[in-house]
Amino acid sequence: MSHPHPALGTPPALPEDGLRVVALGGLGEIGRNMTVFEHDGSLLVVDCGVLFPEEHQPGVDVILPDFTYIRDRLADIEAIVLTHGHEDHIGGVPYLLRERPDIPLVGSKLTLAFIKAKLVEHKITPKTIEVREGDRRRFGAFDTEFLAVNHSIPDSLAVAIRTRAGLVLHTGDFKMDQFPLDRRITDLRGFARLGEEGVDLFLTDSTNAEVPGFTTSERDLIPAIDEVFRTAPRRVIVSSFASHVHRIQQVLNAAHRHGRKVAFVGRSMVRNMGTARDLGYLTIPEGLVVDLKKLEKLPDDKVALICTGSQGEPMAALSRMANRDHMIRIGEGDTVLLASSLIPGNESAIYRVINSLTRWGANVVHKGNAKVHVSGHASAGELVYCYNIVQPSNVMPVHGEWRHLKANGELAVRTGVDPDRVVLAEDGVVVDLVDGRAKITGKVPAGYVYVDGETVGGATETSLKDRRTLAEEGVVTVVAIVDADTGALAEKPDFLARGFVHDESTFDAVVPAIERALAKAASEGIGDAFQLEQLISRTVSNWAHRTYRRSPIVIPVVIDA
Repeated sequence: MSHPHPALGTPPALPEDGLRVVALGGLGEIGRNMTVFEHDGSLLVVDCGVLFPEEHQPGVDVILPDFTYIRDRLADIEAIVLTHGHEDHIGGVPYLLRERPDIPLVGSKLTLAFIKAKLVEHKITPKTIEVREGDRRRFGAFDTEFLAVNHSIPDSLAVAIRTRAGLVLHTGDFKMDQFPLDRRITDLRGFARLGEEGVDLFLTDSTNAEVPGFTTSERDLIPAIDEVFRTAPRRVIVSSFASHVHRIQQVLNAAHRHGRKVAFVGRSMVRNMGTARDLGYLTIPEGLVVDLKKLEKLPDDKVALICTGSQGEPMAALSRMANRDHMIRIGEGDTVLLASSLIPGNESAIYRVINSLTRWGANVVHKGNAKVHVSGHASAGELVYCYNIVQPSNVMPVHGEWRHLKANGELAVRTGVDPDRVVLAEDGVVVDLVDGRAKITGKVPAGYVYVDGETVGGATETSLKDRRTLAEEGVVTVVAIVDADTGALAEKPDFLARGFVHDESTFDAVVPAIERALAKAASEGIGDAFQLEQLISRTVSNWAHRTYRRSPIVIPVVIDA
């Protein structure tokens, strides 16, 4: 199996009949999925998602793919194909359309409905092309065909891309649930047909490649969810992804069976479920869903709430309930059902919410103590099944952390794929399909682009480091009045500290060090205020590290006496 190398340089020009594949996100991480295909002067983008920040990225709302590679070629983009409506596949679309609003968005009915609702908030009216399984459309140099795949959101699609360089099959996110709630199964007949035609490059979902066997069917969750509603003594509060239509349908069915009225809580939940209902993807019994204010008049054992916040997001409804920062007050006897998986990196935030809810008296039911969630991704058995059906010439695992990609590549080898034709790439690595062979040929920029409030790309690794330092080490402001003639302190400096443990005498010990440093600077003819500020900053920083093993941000202010 080929591995990326840190010394990779700029890729050479693409041969005339070659196909270039560049993942700008989604390789080595769970999220930010975006793959760019280049052929015959045209570009085709498959998905454009976001990655959610971890605790070491304070102040960041979401993380985007880096568009640098395609920024000078926006006019060459024929379309953005969206495989399904999850945020890690569509969340970055508004930011790409800011740079060229008329790029066609191609996707299924529900996927386009979700992205159009999101684009309203960005004041963008997109050009959309609705497709469904079985459709075949040409976009520039790319002849695309769409196939049904089963996932944790309705209307998911795989896409086959035909070019003169060969046939590519991109699964998107998928699994092989044989008893899906919507009876829409993964089109294995279509996969086999493409296999007969000859798949030159197979891009496969890697998320569950380490998990043996087959992913549990969604229908197997019904008894556990039903048990929660049957035994809960007071209110039931369900937290889920705002796009997980299948899971919400199961919850609505259980609430209806046990005589509970339901209200949706959270802007994205209300918006998405309204869209799913209007398009016929969500069936809501008459009178089941009511306004939140009406629920307040009902007995607690007749109430169910469905909200966002299953990943511990600080501003989502469930986190605010846990922090007592929401109109809904969690109390003794309430049951909270977390009907979702743990996205890697979110564990601490999720368990913090669970602990807070438990503290207020709630019984928290989650994947760790009940069978209330199944993955939307194919496990190892399903991936092997697909490899045996498709029999691809080359394989490029996608959508997963490094361990997932490697495990998926090993599965491909075990089914008979030549190890030299299994390409393990990471974000920014360029893979060229030429003469039926996929090889790594270079690397392009694919770093993190941070969205911080209304600012895109303003936050950098340096500014995030400063934020972490402020949070962990504190800040010390030093105001020093310096005699311009002698370079000596006119009076003892003032020290203003935040987040740095101190009392009135803490900084007395550093004053002699500042005096010595200023005296040395004066003897060397250094009197510029900026230089003196840097000198004071270094002196205080070194003293704080030696004395307290702390590294606060030091802000020096020199005033000419």
